[in-house]
Parts: sequence; C-alpha cells; structure tokens
Amino acid sequence: MFSLNESNRYYLYPYPTDMRKSFYTLSGIVTNQMGKNVRDGDAFIFINANCTCMKILHMEYGGLVIYHMRLEHGHFHLPVINTEEGRIKAIETFWNDLVMMVQGMDGSKVRRYKRSGFHGL
Repeated sequence: MFSLNESNRYYLYPYPTDMRKSFYTLSGIVTNQMGKNVRDGDAFIFINANCTCMKILHMEYGGLVIYHMRLEHGHFHLPVINTEEGRIKAIETFWNDLVMMVQGMDGSKVRRYKRSGFHGL
C-alpha cells in the first residue's frame, strides 16, 4: 500500500542516479553519500541523468519499499540546486514539491499566495 504522505520527511539526492540500482545500493547511497539512516522512516528520492525516471526509497512496516516512476514523455522538473556551497549531500524537500514533480509541474513557476488566518463568520 502506498504510505507516503505529508507527514514524512523527503530528501532528494542531487546527483544523477543509475536506475539499475536497487535496495542495497540505494541504501548505500543514503548512508554513505547522503549521511542519513534509511531506517529512520524518511523517503529518499533519486532521479536519473535525463530526469525521466524517479525512484523513492522508503522504510515501511516490514521492510524497504521502492516506488519507481518512468516517464514516457517529458521530464521531471527538479528544484533549483545551489552548488556554490560545495558538494551537497541531500536536499530536504516537501510532500507538495514531490507531488508537483510527479504531476509534471514546475515548482519554480508556481505562485504561492499568502493566506490570512481564520477571521470567523
């Protein structure tokens, strides 16, 4: 069952990933390259060089799960990555950013409006 939602933390690996990698090698990237623990329950997002395939590695009850999406047309629009700070291990992202990537929306072109609080009736 698909158990990812807005309560999870999401980390995008900012470098192209070989989509032939599976559970053990993706877990190795999480541990050795990203400096995270795959058993913490966070979701780890990997994208190939052409931005046409995405894998999400997630520890769920009972074991590791990989969600894999391959686009037939177009590519995933990734968030802007600032490389001026040197080598980046992981980019923390949010559920709504992941949903926009999967639905083919460019997050940099989406306008978010400030909403005022509830004022009553």
